[in-house]
Amino acid sequence: MAKRKISNTLALAVLGLLQEQPMHPYEMASTLRERHKDSSFKINSGSLYDTVEALVRHGWIEPVETTRDGRRPERTVYATTELGQSEFVRWIDELLRMPVAEYPKFMAAVSYLGALGPDRAAEALAERAGHLTQRIDETKRVLADTVGSGAVPRLFMIEVECALHAWEAELTWTRRTIAEIHDGSLAWPEAERTEQGWTFSAPSERKGSTR
Repeated sequence: MAKRKISNTLALAVLGLLQEQPMHPYEMASTLRERHKDSSFKINSGSLYDTVEALVRHGWIEPVETTRDGRRPERTVYATTELGQSEFVRWIDELLRMPVAEYPKFMAAVSYLGALGPDRAAEALAERAGHLTQRIDETKRVLADTVGSGAVPRLFMIEVECALHAWEAELTWTRRTIAEIHDGSLAWPEAERTEQGWTFSAPSERKGSTR
């Protein structure tokens, strides 16, 4: 499969917005935030303008007019091109079909959970569980105010629903792991460094533990 000329998913968001109508970058950013798309795309003015310039450079979008509102600077309005429309559809189809390695930071940290020791690991995971719970509750409120109220079709917020399920699954795993640390079923082996390398043995009972 040929490498895509633009791979930043913020470009996908821009192309998606331009399916509706031509827009200038400021309107794009405002619309994405109003629709809570900042949970799916990293949005800031600098990266958005860079993305728009890249899309123009590769012929996926094009300027169609320049507007001015009072004394504000001129704003260029963009629309998608036939090439951009074709790439947009092909890109979505590819992303849905093919899982890719995304290397999330949480997984990197979990791979070295043992470095914290059981007490600190359980404490860190408990704090994460609290943040996840807050995020889940906030997201449920957003969905209730938009999809639940009938103000927005469910299809337009489907990625928020997908993210919610992922966070709920992560919270379930996190809480289970904390419980396993506390009851000892997730054991920390005792490590010893020898001339031949590291050796590991079954953990002894943790002194002074009341868990």
